[in-house]
Amino acid sequence: MKKFKNALKSVRVKLFITLSFVILLIIAFLILVNNFVFGQFYIYSKTKALKSVYEVVNNYYINSQNIDLEIQLERIAINNNFDILIKNDQNVNVYTSNKDFFSTLGQMNEMTSRFNANLGEMIEKEEDFTIKKIKDNKNDITYILLSATLDNDYLLYIRIPITSIQESVKISNNFLYLMAGFAILIAAVIVSYVSRKFGDPITELNDIARKMSNLDFSHRYRITDTEDEINNLGKSINVMSDKLEKTIKQLRNTNIELEKDIEEKSQIDEMRKSFISDVSHELKTPIALIQGYSEGLLENVNTDEESRKFYAEVILDETNKMDRLVKQLLELMKLEYGKREFEDKPFNMVELEKEVVRKSQVMLEEKEVQIKLKTVDEINVLADDFYIEQVMSNYLTNAIKHVKAVNGEKYIQVENVVNVDKNKVRVKVFNTGDNIAEEDIARIWNRFYKIDESRNRENGGTGIGLSFVKAIMSNYGNVYGVINKENGVEFYLELDLKI
Repeated sequence: MKKFKNALKSVRVKLFITLSFVILLIIAFLILVNNFVFGQFYIYSKTKALKSVYEVVNNYYINSQNIDLEIQLERIAINNNFDILIKNDQNVNVYTSNKDFFSTLGQMNEMTSRFNANLGEMIEKEEDFTIKKIKDNKNDITYILLSATLDNDYLLYIRIPITSIQESVKISNNFLYLMAGFAILIAAVIVSYVSRKFGDPITELNDIARKMSNLDFSHRYRITDTEDEINNLGKSINVMSDKLEKTIKQLRNTNIELEKDIEEKSQIDEMRKSFISDVSHELKTPIALIQGYSEGLLENVNTDEESRKFYAEVILDETNKMDRLVKQLLELMKLEYGKREFEDKPFNMVELEKEVVRKSQVMLEEKEVQIKLKTVDEINVLADDFYIEQVMSNYLTNAIKHVKAVNGEKYIQVENVVNVDKNKVRVKVFNTGDNIAEEDIARIWNRFYKIDESRNRENGGTGIGLSFVKAIMSNYGNVYGVINKENGVEFYLELDLKI
């Protein structure tokens, strides 16, 4: 039912119904004209012809023209399908074109009188003639009859059957009915063509407009060579679609930028809160130490020079630690919130590892640790060497702090494993010693997480070294992590090879 209602709303169906209705109206009009006008016009024409014949015959007898009137009347009768009868003043037939006409008149008693007004339906009446429509009940034929008295007192009767015109009207009406059926069939074909020519573009425009309402601007109207209203409408819709698409894209870009600004402000606020929280937490101890030693100096707790010097050194050391911690936190915040841009360039990873080992030589000697470098001479990678050096320094420093002798062995090993298929190099830093507890493996990458709080402070660590590693490697999208081995711990990271 719904599909039927939708079909009735379509332009094609409406056009077909409208055209069919117009055709039926035209056919109905022609039938009305045929029934009420054509018959009257026929009677009018024949009445005029009857009067014309009357004048011809009357003139003949008045002027006594030297013509063969009988031949003329016969020609008139044949050409017009007239029956003509002329009687003299003695009621004797002078001329008749149809013998049955005389016998028919003889059977009509009303015709004995010259102008009997009660006979038939009067059409026209003049002083010398009358024209009536009469019906021959015996033969069931209707005639138009002219009865006239000529100037020489002869009687003239002319009749013409009109039954044929009535039959013609019926035949004409039947023909019009048939033509109406054919016209509707032809209209269906025409409507089918017209609807495709005009309806399909309208349907296409409607589909484009509906998609535009859903913010889909991927479709365009196919412009043709014809310069009509539909084509111009299609051009206008295409222009409107282009402008709307550009405007919406601009709005989307503006919205994205606005969201980025809001997100950036949110990140800045979060970073500020996190920074304040972290600094407040981590600076409690050094501030307390500085405050305590400063009060000791002011109150002259120790009067000797060596004690005052010790107090001053502690204050300076804690101040340096605070300065270093704040700077590290700021750098870490920038890395974590994507505010630091890396300057990637190719460099030899092996050379960088050797340099990190060289800078850590003092710590290695203090710990009496053997360093092993298991690698080829050259491995070129693509990254920011400054930050990768920090990652390696944190790994190596962490290994030095936690290295222990296991089964008589105490060493740190730096190993490079190249994977050409993945275009990666895995850098491993292993130290002998205790394994990391499973519950601590995920936590060690968090800021200020310290497995051994007392030892960490003793060694001067801030607890954010591995957080640096996590932030740097997350920016590169490369893997990193830690694995417990049988006799120690292995930290690793992956870098992209320079092709």
